[in-house]
Amino acid sequence: MSFTKHKGTDNYITCKEDWFRIKDYIPNDKVIWCPFFCDGSQKKYFKEMGFDVIHQDEDFFQKNRGGCCIDNPPFSKIKDVFMRLKDLNKPFIIIARPVLLGCKWFQDAFKDGLQLIIPSKRVYFYHLENQKKKYTPPFGTFYYCWKMGLEKDLIFID
Repeated sequence: MSFTKHKGTDNYITCKEDWFRIKDYIPNDKVIWCPFFCDGSQKKYFKEMGFDVIHQDEDFFQKNRGGCCIDNPPFSKIKDVFMRLKDLNKPFIIIARPVLLGCKWFQDAFKDGLQLIIPSKRVYFYHLENQKKKYTPPFGTFYYCWKMGLEKDLIFID
């Protein structure tokens, strides 16, 4: 199922600047799969940074593309998304809430190999249908990394 029309509260687009903030942590030698389409702008951002990217409006649960997954998935499906990536053994950088660290299912699944990129400033989003300027959720977000081979397990960025 494509999530673009699935649930209005899931249709948030990560601002270009917030993808560029982590550019140095994204591997140049892998095709990046961005499976959560929303408005399709993410493909443009990753191409601007020089990455080879697959970003199509298709069913994430039926596809397995690229060498790693980097995206902002629908938060209503976050557990299903993480478990699918784990089942695929797919390296990823996923934007999600910090509260995941306290969830038993998450701890059990990702106790080995998890790394975090923690921004000092909140990540900004736009809504697909309600174009509020640079919305930030009240809870902030982290970039969850798994099997990405970063130099440190905790990376703090501006």
